[in-house]
Amino acid sequence: MAETPNSVYAVIRDVAKEIPDKVAITFGDTVYSYAELLSLIENAAKALVAERLGKGDRFAVYAQNTPEILAAYFASSKIGAVMVPINPNMTAEEVTKVMEHCDAGILFHDQTVTEAARAAISSSRRRSLSALFEGAGSPAPEERGLPDDDFAIVYTSGSTGTPKAIVLSHRAQVNVLCALAEMWGLSAQDTTVVGLPLGYLYGLSTAAAAGLASGGKLVLLRRFHPGETLAALVSSRATVFHGVPTMFTMMLEYAEQQGLHFDLSFMRALICAGAPLADELKLRFEACFNMHIQNYYALSECTPVFGKLASNPRPMPLGVSGQLAPMAAALIIDDQGNQCPQGEVGELLVKGAGLMTRYHNDPVNSAAVFADGWFKTGDIARESPPGYYTIVGRKKDIIIRGGANISPPEVEAVLIEHPAVQNAAVIGLPDRIFGEVPAAAIVLRPSAEVAPDELAKFASEKLAQFKVPTKFAYLAELPLGQTGKVDKNALRKKWEEIFK
Repeated sequence: MAETPNSVYAVIRDVAKEIPDKVAITFGDTVYSYAELLSLIENAAKALVAERLGKGDRFAVYAQNTPEILAAYFASSKIGAVMVPINPNMTAEEVTKVMEHCDAGILFHDQTVTEAARAAISSSRRRSLSALFEGAGSPAPEERGLPDDDFAIVYTSGSTGTPKAIVLSHRAQVNVLCALAEMWGLSAQDTTVVGLPLGYLYGLSTAAAAGLASGGKLVLLRRFHPGETLAALVSSRATVFHGVPTMFTMMLEYAEQQGLHFDLSFMRALICAGAPLADELKLRFEACFNMHIQNYYALSECTPVFGKLASNPRPMPLGVSGQLAPMAAALIIDDQGNQCPQGEVGELLVKGAGLMTRYHNDPVNSAAVFADGWFKTGDIARESPPGYYTIVGRKKDIIIRGGANISPPEVEAVLIEHPAVQNAAVIGLPDRIFGEVPAAAIVLRPSAEVAPDELAKFASEKLAQFKVPTKFAYLAELPLGQTGKVDKNALRKKWEEIFK
């Protein structure tokens, strides 16, 4: 049996040596073979070392999709540095908070976010992302990353209102690539179209890196557009595509509104994660595109967990999240911590190939989310039918808009900063396209006035656009529970009364 590589750099290095002339990435009119991709990675590693980044040092990447991000991902693995991918939709204020929290020395960015990058951090700590390609001629750095060293810090919104910084090791990412390849049967014959942002782990690792680690071809899109994505799937004869419910909804509505029909039956896997996908949407999509969508469940803290196994030819029952992924384990417990009988609902605890090491700079929450080695997801699930798992709800008060997590306390804190706002509470409302959207209940200060448009504009200056509430309601007071906290269930009922 071949020895498991120590890092994702070692994985891509071995693939490039085996199939150097095979196409690795297409990006617009630019094509990279695996040998050329490895050269880009080596130059990026040299450039990082030239910036005095080494083992354990942190740096951030803030950009729309581009091959340079993938070069940084693999190069950081080689030199033992820690990469921090940042969603290109984040505001300058949010980027500043991330940079301060993770203590990243340098921010690499592209031209699309230059203005925000300049506002977020001093020029001495900013670099153009293209600088990662300027390492040619420098001595090649040694491989320094060890399996249990920190490899990446990924930020995601938590229920406390402060984004959680998930620390992943080299071993975890190598295991993820192996588990995903086995689960979906990835191989060198696959072509994966990537429209997901590489600023998220779903796009960077699950979609892009897993496809490359298997020797497949990557068709990288700068950003998602339904028409452009459908055209790329057809023109490249793609076999794999990953998305969130919003993306599949937009693709379906684009085709329906344009009166177009695309036959995607040549594809192997259309994979949906990030939020529940309605069965009705799945059926409409399959009728329009002649291809069904697979559910996939994972967390940034633990990947992969549930999905469609390539080794199982039977279709998944409607509504289920999937079967256990390779290297994954699941435990469903009741409120007393006892294992639930099969078919009963309870809190989902998981283990997996890519289990996080800890939350960065947060020992309290790090300890709280683990129980005897199990990660407590905060999701409610059941095993039914046997061997298949279904997510039926969430304990965490998180809004999932188009696959992106929104923390209500984070949005509330920004709204309350407005001088006219006395109090605010944010809930998620159902939405046909995005699954959920944030809505804000506002209590104004005495004699104060502020229009919804003004509040939305105020919030957009400090929050990424997807976090800004789409609806506002003005209340005399917020409903409170017995403990004095806002009763979100009562607020939802009140909201239904307001907008009958």
